[in-house]
Amino acid sequence: MKHSENQTCVGRFSRRDFLRLSALGAGTVVATSALPSFADDPSVFPKRGTAERLVLAYQHIHIGLKEPFSILHISDTHLSAAYPTEADGADKMKSMARRTCTFGGRQEEALRDSLAWAKDNVDYVLHTGDLIDWQSEANFDLVKKYYGSTMFGSMGNHEFYTYLPGEKHTWQEPFKERSWRLLKENYPIDARFSAKVINGVNFVCLDDVFGTVQPDQVERFRAEVQKGLPIILCMHVPFHTPAIWRASAKFWRRSGKFRADSVSPDVRGDYKRQLEDPVTRDFIAYLKGEPLLKGILTGHLHITVQDRFSPTAMQYVVGGNFMFHGEEVLFT
Repeated sequence: MKHSENQTCVGRFSRRDFLRLSALGAGTVVATSALPSFADDPSVFPKRGTAERLVLAYQHIHIGLKEPFSILHISDTHLSAAYPTEADGADKMKSMARRTCTFGGRQEEALRDSLAWAKDNVDYVLHTGDLIDWQSEANFDLVKKYYGSTMFGSMGNHEFYTYLPGEKHTWQEPFKERSWRLLKENYPIDARFSAKVINGVNFVCLDDVFGTVQPDQVERFRAEVQKGLPIILCMHVPFHTPAIWRASAKFWRRSGKFRADSVSPDVRGDYKRQLEDPVTRDFIAYLKGEPLLKGILTGHLHITVQDRFSPTAMQYVVGGNFMFHGEEVLFT
């Protein structure tokens, strides 16, 4: 999502200050056994774990598994680091200051807390994009630091941004072409489409960062259906329903009351593209009739909201990890 940007950051934010600032304002599945140990400075957080700092929702997807398992689903961490020695270093340092201010400056802390909690409480971690806020050597180093070779999942739209002067977002596929090599070098997954079977459940992750899907992705998804396994679709941008659109529009409106009994008349952005793009529109219609689809996990909106997508699948949108949000999903 795009964000208004506070131009100054003063001192170190308290948790309360950070949440107040945030209110104004890639994807991975990781086996928790592979996570390193994370620990806070006890002099700073002496009661860490007594009153957990994560804001978690709890979901249950019943499939009929012989071996139940759980995941921590997070999205939108928006890491915003840069090195002064990078190419375009001066501009990148300005972007780092501006974007770090936008997201409160505690994004890496939120990610570290999430992974530490996951190590003790769930079996896997799923990240559905915008792990980084923009492309920089420092951000790519953080990707490698926290996920390494175990990373699996979906990209977010911010994985494709540079925030350098003159950059223009077209919200169309050609905009991504300059980024594929960098993403391939730094993310050990197929950023466009990938699938991973966990305890008999097929997690299918695809790139829909501008709200739409492409014909080759549709064909690859249909090939996954032929495996006959229950499917959890993981992607960054949700397939909007009227209820999800209302919640998103209300959150991003920022002023005035919003009628809860009607869809915002100004349907735009991702939702509009989904309604107008024939490939995406047909894919959504196909998914609604696919009985193997058991759930959709997404992010992007920075709010936690869910809605019925099809007779067999709910769609779960998780709030921004930069705000310490996540959701535990139990599969049975």
